Amino acid sequence: MPPNTAPLADAALVALREHFGHRAFRGHQAAIIDTVVQGSDCLVLMPTGGGKSVCYQIPALLREGTGVVISPLIALMQDQVSALEAVGLRAAFMNSSQSGREAFDVERRLRKGELDLVYVAPERLLTDRCLSLLDECRIALFAIDEAHCVSQWGHDFRPEYAQLSLLRSRYPGVPRIALTATADEQTREEILDKLAMPDARRFVSSFDRPNIHYTITEKSDARAQLLRFIQDDHEGEAGIVYCLSRNKVEETAAFLCSKGLDALPYHAGMSHEDRARHQARFLREDGIIIVATIAFGMGIDKPDVRFVAHLDAPKSIEGYYQETGRAGRDGEPAVAWMVYGLQDVVQQKRMIDQSEADDTHKRILSAKLDALLGLCETASCRRARLLSYFGEALPAGRDGAPWQCGHCDNCESPPATFDATESVRKLLSACYRTGQRFGAMHLIDVLRGQSNDKVRRFGHEQTSVFGIGSDLDDRAWRNLIRQCIAADLIAVDHAQFGALRLTEAARPVLKGERQLAFRASAVLGEKRPRGRKATRTAGRPSPHSAADEVLAPQAQLRLQALRDWRAAQARERNLPAYLIFHDATLRAIAQGQPDSLAALAEIPGIGARKLKEYGDQILSLTRP
Repeated sequence: MPPNTAPLADAALVALREHFGHRAFRGHQAAIIDTVVQGSDCLVLMPTGGGKSVCYQIPALLREGTGVVISPLIALMQDQVSALEAVGLRAAFMNSSQSGREAFDVERRLRKGELDLVYVAPERLLTDRCLSLLDECRIALFAIDEAHCVSQWGHDFRPEYAQLSLLRSRYPGVPRIALTATADEQTREEILDKLAMPDARRFVSSFDRPNIHYTITEKSDARAQLLRFIQDDHEGEAGIVYCLSRNKVEETAAFLCSKGLDALPYHAGMSHEDRARHQARFLREDGIIIVATIAFGMGIDKPDVRFVAHLDAPKSIEGYYQETGRAGRDGEPAVAWMVYGLQDVVQQKRMIDQSEADDTHKRILSAKLDALLGLCETASCRRARLLSYFGEALPAGRDGAPWQCGHCDNCESPPATFDATESVRKLLSACYRTGQRFGAMHLIDVLRGQSNDKVRRFGHEQTSVFGIGSDLDDRAWRNLIRQCIAADLIAVDHAQFGALRLTEAARPVLKGERQLAFRASAVLGEKRPRGRKATRTAGRPSPHSAADEVLAPQAQLRLQALRDWRAAQARERNLPAYLIFHDATLRAIAQGQPDSLAALAEIPGIGARKLKEYGDQILSLTRP
């Protein structure tokens, strides 16, 4: 190990304590910082809320020059810069929102070496003007944030990212750090290839977010289910609701508002001004619910999002993990909740089939969707299925049984399974006997013996399968079909308007050579337990989270006073409240009740800059 490792480690810890108020690094942070400070490239995979930004912010302080952060998040750059300035770092951004005078001032400060960090979008970086500017400056490092955007197989592909390989040839002595919260093995390889980082060290943290509770339930009346979920467990809390279409976003937001909830739509069809206004309200106010397409969320640093809900299935586990990871960044309990049905499967497969991608790309997208469907349909631990997808080794369960997290719907209330072989054989036979030319609803009519015009027109009353499935209702058959599609026994042929056709895997089932165990809950409508409902005591402030509830009554009163003070400071500075202090810091102050600046300095999250600026005000609120 190089002889200067210890001094560098000491300097990194000093910077961590001085600016961010923490005494120790987490996970791989220290090793990543050391790698970058000493001039080497690295790829960092770390879950949302895991502390990725520290991995380039501190090296930018310890190396000569300015750290250049390449980020696709133009709408959030101002908040990111404000957060750095709040802890005493010299930061700025360069993007299209600036006036000519503002841009000139940033360029001047950059040339003079007066910035620790500068944020720039890839589109701006790749211009001749910006590259020429950087040629004149001392660059400490390049941090390529949201690096999964380089992958064409990913969920946030940005073509400009593929051109960032020029950094290697143009600035050969400058280390690069590529960071993302989610990437399977294929995407990791593509990131390193497209960014020309063949020798980069890889740091892959655990993908587990133990504070997130995963729940996936059968879709019946999605909006009513969502309302019940929010009202029972999350009323007054911040959350994100994802929908597949813009129309559904608008309709869902209006529905929630009609029920007395503060919900705002967000999608790419809205004006830039409306999107910016809604995003700002979500970041700056408490208890706002954003209803959005996937156009919303990447880079959102709001720490107290208590739930992420999906009214439609995402396209992949990567997308699901990225989106659900926006909940509970503060480490406190949060919920990832999703309703899922047959139409989600059909719609997603149609989108793949009708896309302009080549066959190879379509196969990859289909495989990713199949993995997501497997997560939805599994009767085993959801977290185990999620982690195994990313190649994370799981500890052994008791007595050789599969590991269980104990904190997802399947672990807390294991769904019953039943022998679905005979019912599936009826379905497969109906599909075959009707020529594999009809969709789910027609097959259900045939199976249940429904003699309507379409069934009579095609003569399906006369088939041997007419009425053989009358023991199950429409809903049960829809869910059985969904599980057959997820199990790759049936494929949806969109070239024939959603017709269901048999796959090769159906053959051994029809021949009686394979038995099938399916989720009974999906077919028989088994009830699943709901999550916790916050208890509230008369005369005590309503707790914002489960962590508040463990505080003594007087500590809760102090915490409320601190939150009110923080809200006033945020309004005065036009900043999100969490950029003043996170809830966890306020809670530690309320519980510890420090009586001096020295004692206050021991609270995690209070660095030298914030101690000097806010210390006396905080003590005036917490002294007995």
